[in-house]
Amino acid sequence: MSGHSKWANIKNKKGKADEAKGAIYTKLAKFIMVAAREGGGDPDYNSKLREAIAKAKAANMTNDGIERAIKKGTGEGSTAQWETVTYEGYSNGGAAVIVEALTDNKNRTAGDIRHIFDKFGGNLGTNGCVAFMFDKKGLIVIDKESTDKTEDDLMELALDAGAEDFVNNEDEGVYEITTSPEDFIAVSDAVTQAGIETINSSITMIPQNTVELKDNDQVTKFQKMLDMFEQNDDVQDVWHNAELPDEE
Repeated sequence: MSGHSKWANIKNKKGKADEAKGAIYTKLAKFIMVAAREGGGDPDYNSKLREAIAKAKAANMTNDGIERAIKKGTGEGSTAQWETVTYEGYSNGGAAVIVEALTDNKNRTAGDIRHIFDKFGGNLGTNGCVAFMFDKKGLIVIDKESTDKTEDDLMELALDAGAEDFVNNEDEGVYEITTSPEDFIAVSDAVTQAGIETINSSITMIPQNTVELKDNDQVTKFQKMLDMFEQNDDVQDVWHNAELPDEE
């Protein structure tokens, strides 16, 4: 994705986290709980749980909150059967959108997602209609001001651990580390064990190309659509290939 920051695609969502930490933490706790229920509560033997924990820590979720979610997942707790469901579609303006949800009622969630697409001039498509436009990657983002390590040291650390790419994003003031999904945990662990804080650490969908939304109405509707997705309790992640004005 030449000339376009991988971090730019998800930074707006991270910026909203401070405005609704309670909702964000509830979603992260559910992600951790389901991962622990499916694969056990020991992250050393449960890669999905380790991914969930890394994501939670990047969002500044407390260790106590993480532990409570793990215990709830491995205990008797709720009997709800959660499953991950992915929805794909197009926004007003033609941007591709992928929505990942964790739900105990697929009919309810599908109806909610369809309503949000329709409300803002988009449309829900079939599985696979836009996924081919994205690459599934691990993405680790480090704020330059949060570390005293040099760029060369960080690059060596990341590449030695199995990273595919290391970018010094001067416009955003961050380092972006990209990995394959399979190597994400190893690289994330190496960064964490080196005492380096991250502002994002997750498996994400990185667009191969972007669609610029220039019309003010398109931009407004798109941003409102993203907000409504984020406010939905079932939605875990939203990825898109829109290039918004403040991402340039």
